[in-house]
Amino acid sequence: MATITIDGRKFDVDPQLTVIQAAAQQGIEIPHFCYHPKLSVAGNCRMCLVEIEKMPKLAIACATQVADGMVVRTNSERILHAQHAVMEFLLINHPLDCPICDEAGECKLQDYAYKYSIGASRFEEDKVHKPKRYPLGPRVILDVERCIMCSRCVRFADEIARQPVLTFTQRGDHVVLTTFPDTQFDSPYSMNVIELCPVGALTSTDFRFRARVWEMSSTESVCVGCARGCNTNIWVRNNEILRLTPRQNDDVNSYWMCDEGRLGTFKFVNSSARLAQPFIRKDNRPVTTGWDEAVAAAASELKAFKKSEIAGLASAYATNEDNYAFLKLMRDVIGTKTVAFMEHGSGVDDGFLIRADKTPNATGVRALGIGSDTGAVLKGIRDGSLKALYALEDDLAANPEWKEVLAKLDLLIVHSSLQNETTDMADIAFPASTYAEKHGTFVNCENRVQRIRPAVASAEQDRAMDGFAMSRWDKFASHNDRWEKGPRRDCRPSWRIVQSVASAMGAKWKFNTAEAVFAEIGEKISQFRGFRYIAIGTRGAQLAVHQRVAERV
Repeated sequence: MATITIDGRKFDVDPQLTVIQAAAQQGIEIPHFCYHPKLSVAGNCRMCLVEIEKMPKLAIACATQVADGMVVRTNSERILHAQHAVMEFLLINHPLDCPICDEAGECKLQDYAYKYSIGASRFEEDKVHKPKRYPLGPRVILDVERCIMCSRCVRFADEIARQPVLTFTQRGDHVVLTTFPDTQFDSPYSMNVIELCPVGALTSTDFRFRARVWEMSSTESVCVGCARGCNTNIWVRNNEILRLTPRQNDDVNSYWMCDEGRLGTFKFVNSSARLAQPFIRKDNRPVTTGWDEAVAAAASELKAFKKSEIAGLASAYATNEDNYAFLKLMRDVIGTKTVAFMEHGSGVDDGFLIRADKTPNATGVRALGIGSDTGAVLKGIRDGSLKALYALEDDLAANPEWKEVLAKLDLLIVHSSLQNETTDMADIAFPASTYAEKHGTFVNCENRVQRIRPAVASAEQDRAMDGFAMSRWDKFASHNDRWEKGPRRDCRPSWRIVQSVASAMGAKWKFNTAEAVFAEIGEKISQFRGFRYIAIGTRGAQLAVHQRVAERV
């Protein structure tokens, strides 16, 4: 270890660290633009200059390694003067368009202008003009006038995305960020440069001009686009999701997420194709009905069949809580042993974040003891031994083989968030909450249990307003203007729907919250032994590691 002093405080630090890393570990902020912990050091913004005893010149903290006995000052008069000079230089040609810039409220240049600038310029307001609204690729727009040439995006394209197509051309105050001739930045990870950009130079073609950051709420969640389970923030205004951004978790996705996860996993939550109400098929046409009637009909219809004639299909799209309640209904209440789930593992695996399995919870379903061999279900429906199927949150009919056999059933009950081919064939359909409307857990491809939380409110949460099941988050959301406005979906978490059906069939379950369901999972399922929501935290917990700790306790 090396003993260093920063602003009069002594610390023992790893001698391999740079000054900016050592300071960050001790909670000391050194302002910076070009430095990023997951990218190589460029050292070109000069904002992180510090004063080091016995060194005649100021040093950049991002590229200066600590040494035993080093004495560092981050707030001396020399440093303040240097910071003022750097900020003045950066603002010479920067456009004064904060009122229309998407980055306003999240902009480092804006924040540092208040904190480290003198608020005045010695230069005339005759700025150099550069290209605006220039598409770097299909999903990223560049405003070169706002660019401060930190090179974060260039290094990301080279080192992380492995598509080295970004570069600087020209020189001096005419320098321009661009792509190499006849190329575009169309990497599956291209949109990460939007968060990397410390100013508003790089913006999303999907999100730009839609909302200001202070108009939205941010909720920690998990991406449901594949089995990786990248940690995300869901950004909501007027009860509508407007964007997803990656949330740092070095155990899962570092600072990154793929473009498909950003754009392809939230728009269905806002979709007009959402299943609006429960329905029952009467006279060969779907008739919308109330929840009580639909639940009673499901229970009554299921009782009409022998337990050997009923099969259940769990879902890798549903949470552990949903699947556990479903498994409990199938085995303990209905009494059938024919329960499986459908795999969706034929997608692209790029060896980085994107996985071939395009579901968020296949690992969790297996850990609950549910197999993925659906052959027995298909065979039973074909030969007529299975007459009723209860399916959880999966569009089975999208598969031609399944669409053919579903038509042979006497009873098909489904949970779904969207109207789809399977709901079109269903005898009873329940509108299920999406991942953005409920509490729950998924297990990713590396056996990491992770939490999801409601980012948008549903009519179900409104009904629970005065009930025991109302969480602190729900109470806050229901009294917050951001949730008061916007559409309310008449949907419920699948575990709650399943519990209603079980109760109508005579079961005496007492789950009031998703957390209570998960607590029982932690008691009954060996893979989850000892788990509770509090143990998962905001960054998840490893199944095997937690199990060993629980056994020692």
